[in-house]
Amino acid sequence: MNKILALPMELYHNRKLILSLAKNDFKTKYAGSYLGIVWAFIQPIVTILVYWFVFSVGLKAGTVSNYPFVLYLVSGIVPWFFFQDALNGGTNALLEYNYLVKKVVFKISILPIVKIISALFVHAFFVIFALILCTCYGYRPSLYTLQIIYYSICTFLLVLGMVYATSAIVIFFRDLTQIINIFLQVGVWMTPIMWDVNILNSHPWVIRLFKLNPMYYVVTGYRDSMLGHVGIWNHLSWTVYFWVVTIMLFGLGSVIFKRLKPHFADVL
Repeated sequence: MNKILALPMELYHNRKLILSLAKNDFKTKYAGSYLGIVWAFIQPIVTILVYWFVFSVGLKAGTVSNYPFVLYLVSGIVPWFFFQDALNGGTNALLEYNYLVKKVVFKISILPIVKIISALFVHAFFVIFALILCTCYGYRPSLYTLQIIYYSICTFLLVLGMVYATSAIVIFFRDLTQIINIFLQVGVWMTPIMWDVNILNSHPWVIRLFKLNPMYYVVTGYRDSMLGHVGIWNHLSWTVYFWVVTIMLFGLGSVIFKRLKPHFADVL
């Protein structure tokens, strides 16, 4: 228990340093390129356009769950982009900042969260982009839109627990990076983001399997906030399940990180 509680306390006491490093990480990620941080937005936008063209133009997907396909897609893929960037960045945080890991006095436990906050800056832009797009289609912001803050926190804490485990393990098992990439490629279809799980109504047990994915809760929450105007309180049992899973992942990640931490400098 002490190992689990020690990590949140370290993060809290170093919050100013974390924010400073996150800002610097965001600014320097694309330093030297002509377009700079613009590249952080180009790839996700191109991905959205490709999916929109394939499904809306190619496959003639008009509406999904009574929403225009482009809104259904964007409201679901925006949190997925955040999860994806945060998981990739957080997993490789210790490898990228290996020169800090070797410093005895530096609190290396703050490095994974630095990468997640850096990804959060880009996420804020895409949330605004999604809300503007929804408004153009007649789905104006309401009080329910504020729930996006809650669901962003959900994603943040979920991925934080995961990266404390993955960032520690990847130092000893470098293939984990490739495994995570495959996981993300499959996950974007299994969440689901580009299709409606309700088409499987004849197989309710399959729908229940999909709902075991914590990111399904988050993606549905974003859609509820932007399009459906459905409150968090309408999914109480689902919410309890999500937080139980998230707390367990954070606890497991904390223990793995603390146990492997003494060996980081030797391997790097």
